[in-house]
Amino acid sequence: MDTKSKRTTVYFEPGIHRALRLKAAETEQSLSDLVNEAVRGVLFEDAEDLEAFEARALEPSLSFADVVMDMKRRGAL
Repeated sequence: MDTKSKRTTVYFEPGIHRALRLKAAETEQSLSDLVNEAVRGVLFEDAEDLEAFEARALEPSLSFADVVMDMKRRGAL
């Protein structure tokens, strides 16, 4: 464990807690390591999403009405 780690209390549903304890024992990891890994994964996904939003921020946007009217003009509706 990192010496700069912070301690907190987290409450798990009983089934989730049991699954985590079993996985920790099976993988020879601590509960803290498993939770940190899971949270890191979620934050990584969030970072990827934010990068994608930022990359598309300058793209022109179309309103729903414009798209529907264009589809109608092209005979798609």
